[in-house]
This record gives sequence, C-alpha cells and structure tokens, in this order.
Amino acid sequence: MHQSAETGGFSLIYYDNFGNRTLDLLARADDIESVDARDYSDAKAVLIGPILGEISFKTIKSIRDNFDGFIFCDPQGLLRNADENGRIFHEKIEGIEEVLSAFDVVKPNELEAEILTGIDCRRDPHKAAQIIKDWGPKIVIVTLAELGSVIYDGKKYINIPPYETRLVDATGAGDTYMAGFTCEYLRTGDLKKSGCFASAVSSLMIEQVGPDFSMNEKNVRRRQKILLDKTDFKITE
Repeated sequence: MHQSAETGGFSLIYYDNFGNRTLDLLARADDIESVDARDYSDAKAVLIGPILGEISFKTIKSIRDNFDGFIFCDPQGLLRNADENGRIFHEKIEGIEEVLSAFDVVKPNELEAEILTGIDCRRDPHKAAQIIKDWGPKIVIVTLAELGSVIYDGKKYINIPPYETRLVDATGAGDTYMAGFTCEYLRTGDLKKSGCFASAVSSLMIEQVGPDFSMNEKNVRRRQKILLDKTDFKITE
C-alpha cells in the first residue's frame, strides 16, 4: 500500500454509446516510484493498470525482474497525459514497445490500440493485435466495447462476443475485464473461456453505477456459457 498526499480523480463525460469520453483532471496522486518485491513475491498474478503515468517504465521493469509469475497490463495510464487545463489526451510514449514486451498479457481498448499502432480497430482489430504481439507480450487482447474483444496469442485470433445488456455506466469495465480474465486464465489456461468469463463479468459491472456492484459466480457462469455457445461469432462493425 502506497500513501499519497492527494487522492487522484477525474471528471468524466461520456459523449457516445461506445464508452468514449472526455476526462478532466481534478487531482493527481503521487507517482509510485518503487514497489517492494516482498509485497508480491507469493502472488499468483500482478495486474498493472495505471491511471495517469503514476507507474514508471522503470518500476514496471523492476516488477518484471523480480516476479516470474503472470503479469497483466492495461496500458491506459501509460498513454495518458494532461494539458495545461487538465484535459486528458493520449500519446504514444517513446520506449512503450519495450515496456509492453515484459507482460504476459497486454489489453488496450480500441482507442489505446489505435494510439499504439495507428490502426483503426473498428476496421481491423486483428492487425492491431498482431502489431502489439510482435513487440513481445505473450497475449494481446483488444477490447471493442459493444463489438466484443479479440484475443491473439501469436497462433490464432479468438473473437469474444459481448454479453448484450443495458449499459448504465462503463467506468471500470476494462479493469473488471482484466480481473475476470486473469482469474479464469489462472484457473483454466483456456483463452476462449477466459475471454468469455471476462466479458460476462464486465457485463454485470456496466449494468450498475460505481465500483461496488452485485455479482455471484452462478450468474457469471450462466452468461459465460451463453457466450461460449456463440461458436460462429465474428467481430463486425
């Protein structure tokens, strides 16, 4: 646990049905300069999901050097910066390719994948996943909001359907997907099952507002099965 002098926060305005939004910086938390390896030495997985550059490339490298287990990255905060008015913008930072190579899984959303690769992911998410995979991570996942997600391990593309539901609040959906995928992948080692589990968990999260939401495994498994049964699903805009 790292104490910060100030709590970080954003003002969010969603402007379409795809989860796209403007973010304005309200306060910025302290950077995480280092992490004691003893804090994660017996962990099954390490999930890294920075918000606004508070985790440096050096810190990420240190974690990788000291941990042989599963490491998952949501790169959103590695691609964000703030202008003089506090408006958040995205940029590709020099050296990001080498940093992402350290991870077992890298999961950008469609905007982040486009920032990283220059590829319009509504048109060709598979190409974007391939480019990122070539940098060195073992698995790449590109999430595409209501279109689902694509998983690529260098051998095959797996198209994961979304669970169709009513969107109330998409904030935190990517974090929920990351946690759900990690939980199921460590249990099964199956990419499709893990992607469908992650999609199912995320669908429950976006039906409610805020970080606290009701969920039980039976309901998640029911939704996961529905998604697994969609054997002919393909990503189409």
